[in-house]
Amino acid sequence: MSTTRQIALLRGINVGRAKRVAMADLRKLLGELGYTGVRTLLNSGNVVFDCSRKEAAQSATRIEEAMVLKLGVGSRVTVLDAAQLDEVVEDNCLCEVADDPSRLMVAVLSNIADLSKLQPLAHQDWKPEAFALGRWAAYLWCADGVLASRAAAAMGKALGDAVTTRNWSTILKLHALAKEPA
Repeated sequence: MSTTRQIALLRGINVGRAKRVAMADLRKLLGELGYTGVRTLLNSGNVVFDCSRKEAAQSATRIEEAMVLKLGVGSRVTVLDAAQLDEVVEDNCLCEVADDPSRLMVAVLSNIADLSKLQPLAHQDWKPEAFALGRWAAYLWCADGVLASRAAAAMGKALGDAVTTRNWSTILKLHALAKEPA
């Protein structure tokens, strides 16, 4: 059976009191689902794991359901495979504009068809911010921080909770972890 490396991004984990999940519990849960090589990054719901190619398509749904049933926590889960994460890193054209990786945000879409909802935003002038689209994600340079970002607010209005965001530093750490042997 052929395996594939997957990267799960959980929304809202360890934000507020209601969605606290120990990363050890999350690793155990994915192991109980039959996933192997399970590793977490930081304390915020970033998981790298291996599974069969057949199981990959259903991994987000399986993780979401298991979290509710076994941990009592609801969270939307977005899963990319390692090749898609490679493309997320490769497509980022805002690195030259951004001088602080904590303010360079990568918004990974739950449904790739939602990129069409973001096309109008990609053609607006956001200065001093910047907004760009890639194959799997949108990129936001939030010059004055994400809370003050007009582009981030517009994206949130367009997509609601159909997106999960990580800063560039976290994406690069996940990318490196996904390259390591399990």
